[in-house]
Order: sequence, then C-alpha cells, then structure tokens
Amino acid sequence: MAEITASMVKELRQRTGLGMMDVKKALVETDGDMKKAEDLLRIKSGAKANKVAGRVAAEGAIGIYVSPDAKLGALVEVNCETDFVAKDSNFADFVHGLAELVSSTGEADVEKISRSKLSSGETVEEKRQALIGKLGENITVRRAALHRAEGKLGHYLHGNRIGVIVDVDGGDDTLSKDLAMHIAASKPIAVSRVQVPQEIIEREREIARARALESGKPADIVEKIVDGSVQKFLSEITLHGQPFVKDDKTKVEKLLASKKARVASFSLFVVGEGIEKKKDDFAAEVAAQTAQVR
Repeated sequence: MAEITASMVKELRQRTGLGMMDVKKALVETDGDMKKAEDLLRIKSGAKANKVAGRVAAEGAIGIYVSPDAKLGALVEVNCETDFVAKDSNFADFVHGLAELVSSTGEADVEKISRSKLSSGETVEEKRQALIGKLGENITVRRAALHRAEGKLGHYLHGNRIGVIVDVDGGDDTLSKDLAMHIAASKPIAVSRVQVPQEIIEREREIARARALESGKPADIVEKIVDGSVQKFLSEITLHGQPFVKDDKTKVEKLLASKKARVASFSLFVVGEGIEKKKDDFAAEVAAQTAQVR
C-alpha cells in the first residue's frame, strides 16, 4: 500500500475542489495513483477536469515581444523562488530581453536559447548565472513559444503572470486584443475540437460512461448521456466553443464568423503552471535553527 501524504491530498483537492476525506479515500482506493484517483472522484462526483491552469505553483514572470508589424512574436516564462525577485527590475529586464531574443533568432528551444547571445553580448546562460549571483535565488528559463503570423498577432499580459499571443487572420486590432484577453481569462487548450488530442477525449468519454452507468440508466440512454457530456466538455475547453468574455450569449466561433476572421493559433503561459511550489514552515525552520545553537 502506497503512503498517502498530506501533499498528495492537498494537490488532489486543488485539482478537483473536493473535500479532504473524499480525496484521501480516492487515493487509498487507487493506491496513491493521482491520475486514477482524480478520474475516480470525477466519476463519483462530477468534478471538473484538470484545473491545472488555475494552480499557480511557482514564482516568476511571463515575457512577451511582438514586432511592430505584428507578424512575429514570442512568449517566454522564467521562474524564480519568490515574488519579490519576480518583481525586481533586473529580473524583469532579463525576461523581456529573452522574449526579444526568441523573436529575433526564431529559436524557441530552451537548451539552444541558453547558448544564444543577448544584446549585451552575454549568452543567456551567462546572464542567468550572473542574476543568480546578484539576486540570491535559483532562476530558470522554463519555456518559450514563437509565432510567425498567418494574419496579425494580438497579445495580452496580465500583470507579469499570465501571457497570451494569438494569431488572428481578419478582423481588426480590437478583436485580436479582445481574443487575447478572453484566452487569458477562459484558458482554452485548443482553437477547435479537431485540435483536442484524442487521448483527452477518450479519457473524458470513459469518465462520463462510468458516471452514467452508476446512475443505473439503460445502455442506449447511457451512450446518449456520454455523447452529451463529451460535447459539453469540448465546448468548455476549446476557444470556438466558449462564451465570449465580453458577451456570454455569443460563442467565440460565432463572433469570429461575424467579423470574417479566424484564429490560426495561440499560446497561453501561466507562471508556475503544473509546478509544485515548496511551502516553507517558518516556525519549524526557527525551531531547527534554535536546536542547532544549543
């Protein structure tokens, strides 16, 4: 039997929004398998899927650069240990310079980026090491995305923690900005249903089927329920299917059609998405230091 730790219970509660006892019981039943436990809870309770985009679990900042003609753009995430460093001007300059570098070189591979030179003449890795020495925290370049627009790039940066670049073919600058803000707020994982990975759809279908079977409905009714659940799920996680944030009676797909526009692609970065943040116990730390003094 796997050990069920407090951190496992906490993480699963954050993913599902369910109570501690329900979460712990599911972990026990699945021998500590986080994914199976989440699926079990969703089958039994109808809890929503994977709210990982809402779980900011590390510090850092998102950087965006878009060229003046809105044809080329880059999005980067750089992590650090505290919010204090994330707001430091030296750290912010590094993040912005990195976004410009990705855009100018056309290179989004983190390992290759680290060997590229910034405008200062230093490589990214040399600058990163210098910042670590100056700011006293571990700093990592986590990821980058490069966009060469089919139409024009819209972008939105919420504070320094959520960043979006969206490639919109047609419409105007206002539409592009509105769509970038919508993506930041609603966090779709794909533009349309055809872009959703099949394994995600199949997982949702199995969860919906197991949930429907527990209700004791006839087999033919079960399949209709499953189809309806999957369609609802796809509407919630795709840009086209979501209600527009500025007018919840209009789906984004309909909005695009009215503007004779289409979204070719988008990137959405949330600081620390999917990273478990270490929680320091200040009282325990002080007690440990006191014991050492004795």
